[in-house]
Amino acid sequence: MHAVILAGGKGVRLRPYTTALPKPLVPIGDRHAILEIVLRQLAAAGFTSCTLAIGHLGQIIRAYVGNGSRWGLEVDYAAEESPLGTIGPLLMMRDRLPETFLVMNGDVLTDLDYADLLRRHAGGDAPLTIATYCRQVHIDFGVLTTDAGKVVGFSEKPSLDYRVSMGVYGLSRATLEHYTPGLPLGFDELILDLLDTPTPPASYEFDGYWLDIGRPDDYDRANAEFTTHQSLLLKGA
Repeated sequence: MHAVILAGGKGVRLRPYTTALPKPLVPIGDRHAILEIVLRQLAAAGFTSCTLAIGHLGQIIRAYVGNGSRWGLEVDYAAEESPLGTIGPLLMMRDRLPETFLVMNGDVLTDLDYADLLRRHAGGDAPLTIATYCRQVHIDFGVLTTDAGKVVGFSEKPSLDYRVSMGVYGLSRATLEHYTPGLPLGFDELILDLLDTPTPPASYEFDGYWLDIGRPDDYDRANAEFTTHQSLLLKGA
């Protein structure tokens, strides 16, 4: 089983923590980098190899991870010279990827079963399988429904449920065949393209622990919760 970890972003939203460190290497708890947690989880789930797509401060990630042997993984790298979006880096390494593989952001903290997601994808006919999570958004206002200038409905400070992408996917190499390597390609573009085909993406619905460490408040929450969730996040690792 092979995984691609997207670790090339600048982490702009997480500054000042990412001024000197790439986002996947910011520490969680007393000593664990996010990327270390992910690599330990992948190894425990049965993954044997991993490609790190690096860009901003990529040399620091190379120095930290090396060949991945301390986690029992074979790690190689794909460096992007200019930003290629979420999916663009995969096009540059397409020829050396297996038929199906896992793709994930390098700043995800979750106890998702990565192996089960990949098995589900490989056993289905969807070109892309997206790990999804239910997020609840609280609206701090009275919400009105209007029609032709008249108020026809009202809800006081409602909560809305949305199923969001967790930043973890099962992907088939054939899904990338129609795109040009070297050109930027975002996850949003890929989704919209696939929705126009007879085989849309599949959803892998997850209700465990998930935190996307993209902003300072998310990072602070991750540090506050890590001690409590450490055994869950590193089970079997």
